[in-house]
Amino acid sequence: MSEMRAFVGETVERILRDAVDERLLADAERGEWPEALWRTVVASGLAGVLSAESASLGAGWPEAFDIVAAAGRHCAPLPLPEAIGAVWLLSLAGIESPVGPITLAAAGGDEDLRLARQGHGWRLAGTAARVPWGGRATHVVLTADVGAEPHVACAPTSGCRITPGENLAGEPRDTLEFSGEGVIAAPVPAPHGRVDAGALGALLRSAQIAGAAQAVLDLSLSYANTRRQFDRPIGRFQAVQQSLAVLAAEAVAARMAAEHAFFLAGSGGRMEDAAAIAKIRAGEAAGRAAAIGHQVHGAIGFAREHRLNLLTRRLWSWRAEFGAETVWADRLGRDAVARGADGLWPWITGELSGARGEEVKT
Repeated sequence: MSEMRAFVGETVERILRDAVDERLLADAERGEWPEALWRTVVASGLAGVLSAESASLGAGWPEAFDIVAAAGRHCAPLPLPEAIGAVWLLSLAGIESPVGPITLAAAGGDEDLRLARQGHGWRLAGTAARVPWGGRATHVVLTADVGAEPHVACAPTSGCRITPGENLAGEPRDTLEFSGEGVIAAPVPAPHGRVDAGALGALLRSAQIAGAAQAVLDLSLSYANTRRQFDRPIGRFQAVQQSLAVLAAEAVAARMAAEHAFFLAGSGGRMEDAAAIAKIRAGEAAGRAAAIGHQVHGAIGFAREHRLNLLTRRLWSWRAEFGAETVWADRLGRDAVARGADGLWPWITGELSGARGEEVKT
């Protein structure tokens, strides 16, 4: 591990360990914005780890993975992963990052976002559903088509209609309706063609799931070694040991899939491929980790105040956000079929392994 990665990992772990406790999380679920924590995150440079400035200092995708996984492990109640992805998209497109909380929105499914030129400016019209912390963010970064070409845009939220919402974990997931009246900064064609906010969001969620799955494993191991039944820790029973072994395998699989996907993204691979692989495997791990964690803890794990409850509600929520594993499996399967018999193996051993990628310069 590089010195930079070790430094960033220690920094984010210290900040989140000291700040994110049960009280902060309870306040966040009641709708309170953790302003002090957000200011600390911004001042530390964590949200801009994929910016051009951070790249010049040697930070990049490995450090970004560690930050996002830590955010998942600690259930950080703020759009840190989304901000990291948004800043990267803006940096890649050569758009200056705005001041204030920033988030990421994916246009797809029922959403209908349209970028159009009007006079000397550009306007955004349409609806972005379930935007993470959309009502708190000052700007939202998204990708939308102009003609047949995807563009990166940064739109202020001040002029849009906001309908509050939340996911199962109590995290804000707001609907933003853009009327096409407010002028936004000129959108820029998406670099590398296939970079899109939806795939980027799926990539980020996979790392959060990996971090949360590891936390579920740690909690379950600790509980199994302290909870006694029939005069011995339940962790000594073979059935419990087998379940914990499966949980450990799922946590490792989720981490390896997500970390490799971050490597692919940083090596110039197609973002959709990297996101599909990571989201499919992480989504499967999320379901199994949540089930085993609650089986080991029994009834106590369902108490809303228990940390396992905080983690598993996020695992269930993040599994579905930015496309569930079935959505990405369908996309990956269609892509494989389109390549044909002669193109499948080179694709697996080349692009998907990262063997042919080149580092993306931010």
